[in-house]
Amino acid sequence: MKLILAIVHNDDNVLVSSSLTKAGFHVTKIASTGGFLMSGNTTFIMGVEDGEVDIAIDIISKYSKKHTQSVVNDIALATGNIGANIPVEVQVGGGTILVLNIERFERV
Repeated sequence: MKLILAIVHNDDNVLVSSSLTKAGFHVTKIASTGGFLMSGNTTFIMGVEDGEVDIAIDIISKYSKKHTQSVVNDIALATGNIGANIPVEVQVGGGTILVLNIERFERV
């Protein structure tokens, strides 16, 4: 048995959640915030049988899309250089997936 923690962009959470549920996975969703852009994410938690880990990861990967976003460079705040306050394109979205071993699992 494995525990999957999957962090995806909020824009993708509905498709990821509904697709995992349709595939028979029991999913818990938690609202979370990323540390880089301080924007909304959704963290999915689910217990998965060892043989179903790749299926769950494939579903999460399929519906977690990367895209670019324009953000203002914070160098201006640190240096006082107003000219450094130029928007830059950064890649956001996609997903971060952690798979952990579970010593014991019970559904009560």
